[in-house]
Amino acid sequence: MTAALRSAILALSALLFACASAPGREPWEPRLSGDSIVLLGEVHDNAEQHRLRLELLRRAFASGWRPAIAMEQLDREHQADLERARRERPSAAQHLLERAGADAGWRWEFYRPFVALALEFDVPLVAANLSRQDARQIVERGFPAVFDAAAIARLGLDRPVPTDLQAAQEREIDAGHCYALPRSLWPAMARVQFARDAVMAAALRAHAPRGVVLLAGNGHVRRDLGVPRWLTPPEQARTLAVGYLEGGDAPAPGTFDAVVYTPRAERPDPCAGFRL
Repeated sequence: MTAALRSAILALSALLFACASAPGREPWEPRLSGDSIVLLGEVHDNAEQHRLRLELLRRAFASGWRPAIAMEQLDREHQADLERARRERPSAAQHLLERAGADAGWRWEFYRPFVALALEFDVPLVAANLSRQDARQIVERGFPAVFDAAAIARLGLDRPVPTDLQAAQEREIDAGHCYALPRSLWPAMARVQFARDAVMAAALRAHAPRGVVLLAGNGHVRRDLGVPRWLTPPEQARTLAVGYLEGGDAPAPGTFDAVVYTPRAERPDPCAGFRL
């Protein structure tokens, strides 16, 4: 072994030890590299979770990783608007959001820093979600209301949904609506979730050779129900699914590859409206 090679190995070992032992770092952080597909979940209104994810990505970028950043918060039909805004003002995150039709339903003070990060390091920013308008069409008339036959096949939506996935997704729909939805609506609502996850999986696939990060709600990053179910086996093998959960939440085994817990955010009772 040459002296130069020995020095390189020692330097790499020191770097890996520092990554593993530095305060605030997670043991799985070295997986944020190369062509990894990293899914970072969230509770949408939890500011601490957004802060931790941003710090995580900043450390990964500082280490040299340059993945695409895909966001649930941006709808796929605005990708061209997003690219045009980047050409107009390459470092202006707010300008990009305004041009890309940023939905007022999201708290953009939490998400703007991720857009700024993509602009700062000049990596692709991907509008990964299905719009609410398309979701309504799928609820009412099925996948052909939004996708042609070729797109349905490409997304994998032409294949029968496994019974375990169908049942589990319907249970999540029921729980997520405070057990107030009529059972007759569960299949149609589940169908929308399948479409969203399939669309997000396709967005990741398009950028996977360089590495890609998805920022999305915890339900979308779950291995058992979410986007990973729509990835190919080789893609699944490269995927790291991290749930960002609040204290007291207890995911079932196999739901995530890793979990980060934060305090529960203060919020009004989300089920209060269903009880009126």
